[in-house]
Amino acid sequence: MDKVKAKHYAMHINGEWIGDALDSLNVTNPANGQLVGTVPNGGEAETKQAINAAHKAYQSWSQLTAYERSGYLKRLHQLLLENKEELAQIMTLEMGKPINESRGEVAYAASFIEWFAEEGKRIYGETIPSHASGKRLQVWKKPVGVVAAITPWNFPAAMLTRKMGPALAAGCTIIMKPSGESPLTAVKLMELCEEAGFPNGVVNLVTGSSSKIAGAIMKDDRVRKITFTGSTEVGKILIRQSADQVKRLSLELGGHAPLIVLDDANVDLAVKGVIASKFRNAGQTCICANRIYVQAGVYDQFVEKFAEAVKQLKVGDGTDESVAIGPLINQAGLDKVKYHVQDAVAKGATVVTGGEPITQDGGVFFAPTVIKDVDQSMVVMQEETFGPVAPIQKIATEDEAVKLANETPYGLAAYVFSENVAKGTRVIEQLDFGIVGWNDGAPSAAQVPFGGMKESGIGREGGHEGIDAFIESQYVSIGME
Repeated sequence: MDKVKAKHYAMHINGEWIGDALDSLNVTNPANGQLVGTVPNGGEAETKQAINAAHKAYQSWSQLTAYERSGYLKRLHQLLLENKEELAQIMTLEMGKPINESRGEVAYAASFIEWFAEEGKRIYGETIPSHASGKRLQVWKKPVGVVAAITPWNFPAAMLTRKMGPALAAGCTIIMKPSGESPLTAVKLMELCEEAGFPNGVVNLVTGSSSKIAGAIMKDDRVRKITFTGSTEVGKILIRQSADQVKRLSLELGGHAPLIVLDDANVDLAVKGVIASKFRNAGQTCICANRIYVQAGVYDQFVEKFAEAVKQLKVGDGTDESVAIGPLINQAGLDKVKYHVQDAVAKGATVVTGGEPITQDGGVFFAPTVIKDVDQSMVVMQEETFGPVAPIQKIATEDEAVKLANETPYGLAAYVFSENVAKGTRVIEQLDFGIVGWNDGAPSAAQVPFGGMKESGIGREGGHEGIDAFIESQYVSIGME
């Protein structure tokens, strides 16, 4: 794949590129509606082939040393960096992300491969003091088995590598199912896995019908682990489907992140932090600030400075180096954003800037928007918008901020801006969220645990905890007499 063209690409199973005889799924650029390419519309048969391949490859891959598996991952890490620009261009064309953000995502994606290439060497067992002189008690660590990774469209590289890295380092083999909205990044990533020399069947790529592919995965008892990033609604379906075989699950699900600005905050820093959190990927991220609570003492100042900063954000085709806000992924996404704004205005909120779709080159654009004087009755404060809309509500106290922040079934990410250590600590200790940025609008990194509480998921990805989900503990009692 020298460059993305409107042609048919293949899926990859057991070392072979297949799918030419299948129907195709179109991949279009949301910035202009143009066809970028097509991928095979695979289903149950292709998924079974991938499971067969991964199951067979597991027997030998799991027996390699951690250092041998690390070698493959290090080669993949280097190839990701060498192909950074091509991957970024593919990503921007298929899902609209501004090119500078796409470059950043490739680097972020590569960091997971690098991290777990080393972390795989640190899967330690235990020797436990025995209760009897004739016994030795040990805990051995084993890979969980064949893994299926199902990923969303909004981070088509990083969501895969955050799952691939620990799975492969632990000794698992993997089947990757990317979103049909942005599968071409995954195709290129699969090419790089092939170039890195991974044995046939260790890494497999299946594209096509989500329901058919997931259905085949959930019914096959050889797939022992599902790792999924996506909506809470789909996550709940997977939980139910996993029950028959008690499959292991890692779920990174929806969010509705609160961002709190207290009276003692550095307002300029807060504005910068909210811009970084809210408008990355046009607000289409699971940890972006969705509900902004600003204490009365700095409310007017914050709204004014924030709105001025938002007005400077350029909207357009992500291939333009100067663009900060790209398109939404599709018309349904645009309609949801538009509804959230209209509902807020109808209930008494005021649009400070933006508030309308932008007609431009056939693309799906919405102006970066600031709404003030919102309240809890508005849909925008109850549902994840997934768009470039920043609703701001005035609060009186830190206790009110905590109460409103926690009034949600979600618990993925939250943000607090305060210069007072005692106050900031008190607030964060009461927040029911797996990730908190304190004076930081961009907390993600490969070396930290990423995941949520409540209905935002199960388990953690990244950090030393990220590999635990792909490991089984086996207790061994050795009789010495």
